[in-house]
Amino acid sequence: MKVLANDGISQEGIDALEGAGYTVLTEKIEQDQLIKEINAQNIEVLLVRSATTVRKEVFDACPGLKFVGRGGVGMDNIDVQYGRDNGRIVANTPAASSQSVAEMVMGQLFSISRSLYHSAKHMEDGDFKTLKKKYGKGVELRGKTLAIIGFGRIGQNLAAYALGAGMNVEAVDMYPDAREIYVGMGNGLSAKTRIIPRTSMDDVLANADYISLHVPKQPDGSAVIGAKEFAKMKDGVRIVNAARGGVVDEDALLEALDSGKVAAIALDVFENEPNPRADLLSHEKIATTPHIGAATVEAQGRIGRELADAIIANFGTF
Repeated sequence: MKVLANDGISQEGIDALEGAGYTVLTEKIEQDQLIKEINAQNIEVLLVRSATTVRKEVFDACPGLKFVGRGGVGMDNIDVQYGRDNGRIVANTPAASSQSVAEMVMGQLFSISRSLYHSAKHMEDGDFKTLKKKYGKGVELRGKTLAIIGFGRIGQNLAAYALGAGMNVEAVDMYPDAREIYVGMGNGLSAKTRIIPRTSMDDVLANADYISLHVPKQPDGSAVIGAKEFAKMKDGVRIVNAARGGVVDEDALLEALDSGKVAAIALDVFENEPNPRADLLSHEKIATTPHIGAATVEAQGRIGRELADAIIANFGTF
C-alpha cells in the first residue's frame, strides 16, 4: 500500500509505516500534478500539511484514494465532509503539536513585550545608543491579563505556561465547561487550577492586556477580530495570532496599530500564505514568523507517529 507524504513526514512516522509494510513516498508533487500522480502511482493514502490542498476535485478524480491525513490541527485545506461523505477516511493530529504551539506563543508574548524581534533585526545596521533608547520601554508579563480565545488543547497548554509566568488568564470558548489546568514546574512538581471559559469575547476583550487567538475563521470565512473587536479592546493591547491566517482582519489590524490601539502583534499566520503582505512584514509593531508554531522536532515526531498509527489502525499491516 502506497503512502504519499506530500508535505513531508518525520522519520519516526516513516519507520513505523515501513515497518508495517507500507511504501512511503516523500518526493513533493506540485498541486497541478497531484491528481495525475496519485492515479499513475496508485497512491491510496495521502498525507499533507498546509501546503497541499485536497478539494472535491481530488476526491472525485482519484477513486483509489482511501485515506487523507493532515499533519496538524486545522483542516481548512481539505474538503473534509465531502471526502467522508464519499467513503474516504479523513483524519488529523489534534494533540501532537499543542505544546509546541503554546511554547512559541509564550516566546511571542515575551518578544512583543520587549521588542525582541525588531531590536534584533536592527542591531547589525543600527546605532546602539539610538536602539537602546527606542526599544528600552518594554513591559512585564507578570500580573498582566491574558485572554485566550479558543480554549482547546493549545489554549489550555498556553494557559499552563502563562499561569507559570505569573499572568492572570481568562478564556473564551464555545463550551463553558471548567477545565483543569496543570502547571508543571520542573523536578516533578506541579500545581492545578480550574478555569471556566466565557462564551462571549465581549466579556474579556476590554480587560485583556494580551490576547492570544486559537480559533478558525468564522463559518462564513470572515475574520474573528476586525474593526468592531479592536474598538472594544483597551489601548495598548498586545496580540498573538498563531491560529489561522484571516482570523485577524489585516486591514483593520494596520489601522489599530497605527492608531496605538494595538501596541504590538505577533503573527505566525497570514491571509495570503505563503506570500504575506509586505506592509505586514516591514511594520515596526509586528513580529513575524513563517507559520512555524508546530514545527519542533518533538512535535513532528509525534505527528508522524500519530498519522502512522491511524493508517495502520485502519488498514492493518502487510
